[in-house]
Parts: sequence; structure tokens; C-alpha cells
Amino acid sequence: MWIEITGTLLSLAYLYLSVRQKPALWIFGFLCSALYTVVFFRSKFYADMTLQLYYLAVSVYGWWNWQRGTTPSKQKDTLPVTVTPRHLWPALAVASILIFMAYYAVLRRTDAALPAGDSFTTALSIVATWMLAKKYIEYWLIFIVVDALSAGQYIYKELYPTAALFVVYTIMAVVGYFQWKKSLE
Repeated sequence: MWIEITGTLLSLAYLYLSVRQKPALWIFGFLCSALYTVVFFRSKFYADMTLQLYYLAVSVYGWWNWQRGTTPSKQKDTLPVTVTPRHLWPALAVASILIFMAYYAVLRRTDAALPAGDSFTTALSIVATWMLAKKYIEYWLIFIVVDALSAGQYIYKELYPTAALFVVYTIMAVVGYFQWKKSLE
């Protein structure tokens, strides 16, 4: 239980820093992902468990990408918020579908708690977190859906601190979207 509560607290710090566009979010993301790997393994949310492993890697990439920035003068600056380029949406959709299918094909043959739901939220989370690393604003919209669905799944599995975290995530994803929208030029 202490692992879940500590992971929840670190995740709240991660969320706050994400809304504020602070690169330190990636440090907290790394730490909470390490703890949630254990929580999700114990709860038989295997796709979510592997998602945490992905988060560990993407946290390193996100930290690096946000630190190097992309300004016209190529000076070190923070990465600006942008809209996802239209040409990427088909690839993101295909990636989401393929990731879902791969996870579901494996999880339906295990004792996974909710193979379809776990696969769906994991697939969208993988794509959306890559979008966060690129600082595409629509990442928030995907996470509104993912977080709301995840909260329901965690209530079902009696992971109440985690479910509460994902209710907060859902609300903060709405807030984050509007905060980031102010940053768009």
C-alpha cells in the first residue's frame, strides 16, 4: 500500500509540473513509474505494468527533448507547445490500433484483470505520452479519455488511491489543456 500511496503523491507532483510545463515533470514521472510497475504487477494490470516501463524510457527522452528546446535561433530554450501536425494523425491512429491489438492478443491469454480495457488505455497512453514528449497540445485530450476510463478500471480492482489519482488526472487534463492552449502562438 505504501508503494501505491508514494506513487500517487509523486504522480500528483508530475501532473502539477506537466500543467506548468516544467521539465522536472520527467524526473517525477520516472520515479512514479518505477513504483507503479510494482503496483500494476501485483494487481494484474499487465499492460499498465509494461506501460510504466515505457514511461521510464520516455521520461529520459522527454527530459532530453524538453531541455534542448527548438527555437529558430537554435539556442537552448524550452520546447514550445504546438498543435499536432495533421500528417501525423493517421500514423498515431494506426500506432494506437496496432499497440492495442498486440496487447490484447497477449493479455486475453493471461489472468489479466481487464484485458480489453487495459490494452485500450495502454495503447492510447503510449501514443499520448510520446505526444507529451513532443509537447503537442492534443496529448491532453487523449488523456482526458484515458484517465476517466482508467479511474473506472482501478475502482473495479479496488485500487482506491490510484482511482482517486486518475479522477484528479481527468480534471487536471482539462485544466492542462486550457493552460497549454494559452501558450499557443
